Amino acid sequence: MTELFFQRHRRLRQSAGMRALVKETYLHKEDLIYPLFIIEGDNIKNEVSSMPGVFQLSLDNLATEVDEIVALGIRAVLLFGIPAEKDAVGTGAFHNHGIVQEATRLIKARHPELLVIADTCLCEFTDHGHCGVVEGDQILNDPSLDVLARTAVSQAQAGADIIAPSNMMDGFVTAIRAGLDAAGFEHIPIMSYAVKYASSYYGPFREAADGAPKFGDRKTYQMDPSNRMEAIREATSDIDEGADFLIVKPALAYMDIIRDVKNSFPVPVVAYNVSGEYSMVKAAAGNGWINEKAVVLETLLGMKRAGSDLIITYHAKDVCRWLEEN
Repeated sequence: MTELFFQRHRRLRQSAGMRALVKETYLHKEDLIYPLFIIEGDNIKNEVSSMPGVFQLSLDNLATEVDEIVALGIRAVLLFGIPAEKDAVGTGAFHNHGIVQEATRLIKARHPELLVIADTCLCEFTDHGHCGVVEGDQILNDPSLDVLARTAVSQAQAGADIIAPSNMMDGFVTAIRAGLDAAGFEHIPIMSYAVKYASSYYGPFREAADGAPKFGDRKTYQMDPSNRMEAIREATSDIDEGADFLIVKPALAYMDIIRDVKNSFPVPVVAYNVSGEYSMVKAAAGNGWINEKAVVLETLLGMKRAGSDLIITYHAKDVCRWLEEN
């Protein structure tokens, strides 16, 4: 018989112990950020119909939720607020006793070690549902910056550990950095939604946050899904303006972008595993078509392998339980 020479890659796969020994990428509890939707009112725990297991919570139900989050080993939460009243400029976003501010105070009083990341945007607070100041059918860039900076300062005053602006206005990082610094919050980092696409994956989130635009869409300020190099331009601007973290949103269809950003910038990269990605898995699992645990862990591991240091995900609580089992 002719002697054959070929590589025997299977040598390193022959047992669980061997596979663990050569494993390249790991998913840890510390990698996860759990989003929370806090709504004004009392005794509210509304499950989001398109996001099984995700709830809108009033402040009186937040303490129990946060206790569970901390017990599971999650180190950070991302807060979204749903106010009782909305107006044209999103006054509730920067009100001293706004829903995000009050939720932040409650969390920091109960679990000061839990990092609170405040989503800094206006869409949940404006009656038109856009992420900035509106005039006619135009979303105005520069007037929006003042409101966003004011919102960030208010969130920091309430105790937020990290400011996460998601509005995609040009210059939003430099305006917020200047506002925070002027108010004495030079130490508060900015986790910028630097690369945020105008994606069809956001539908369930808009139900959860009650933040769908009342007219038009967000394509004039969020990125075209066709564009790759634009992501580098956007991220470069945010780094130059003072961003400390860079978010890529969504994650699943943008693994190449996560890798590009990771290769280009020496800061933590955050993948946002968005609502539509979550809901698709939940729907398939609910129909018995997939193994939910296996698919979720594989997907999030893929995001880590693509280059993300952190992952914002609605699966975070389940993942912590699964990692404990493993």
